[in-house]
Amino acid sequence: MPTNKVLAEKQAVVDALTERLQNAQAGVLCEYKGITVEADTALRRELREAGVTYTVVKNTLLRRAANNCGYGELDSVLHGTTALATSDSDLTAPARIIAEYVKKSKSQFAIKAGILEGKVIDIATVEKLATLPNRETLLSMLLSALTGNLRGLAVAINAIVEKENGGPVESEEAPANE
Repeated sequence: MPTNKVLAEKQAVVDALTERLQNAQAGVLCEYKGITVEADTALRRELREAGVTYTVVKNTLLRRAANNCGYGELDSVLHGTTALATSDSDLTAPARIIAEYVKKSKSQFAIKAGILEGKVIDIATVEKLATLPNRETLLSMLLSALTGNLRGLAVAINAIVEKENGGPVESEEAPANE
C-alpha cells in the first residue's frame, strides 16, 4: 500500500499532466522502444527547439490525466512504453517531428495516437497532420497568394486606364535625369 507521500506525489504528476493536456493545442503519444540514447537526445533537442514538450510518462498516470480532460479514447493505446509530445502553440510540430523520426528510425518507435484542439485523433490523422507545413509557412503561402491577386488586379486596372487613355499611363514622378 503506497504511503500518503507517494500518493501526493503521484497526484501532483496527474495534475500537471492534466493541465498540460488541457493547454495543448496538439500532441502525439508514441511508443519509444528501441531508441538509442543518441537518437533520443537528438529527438528531444529538435522537439525542444520547436517549442514541443516531450516526456516519458507512466500509462496509469497519463490515463487518469486523459480521463480528467475527456480523452477516454486514449485508454486503448496506453500500454507498453509511452512518451507524450505536446505543443501549446504549433498544431503541426509534434506530429511532423515525431512522424519524421519514425520514418528515419529503424527502432520500434511508433505513433500510438494524438490530440488536436481538444479531440483525440488516430494514427492516420496524425500522419496527415505531419505532412502539413508549419504555421509560418502557411501564413507566407497565404500572403503570397493574396499579394499575387492584388498585383493582378493592379495590372488589370492599369490596362483599363491605358485603354481608355489611348496609350500607356505616364508616371507622375520626375525623370531620374533631372
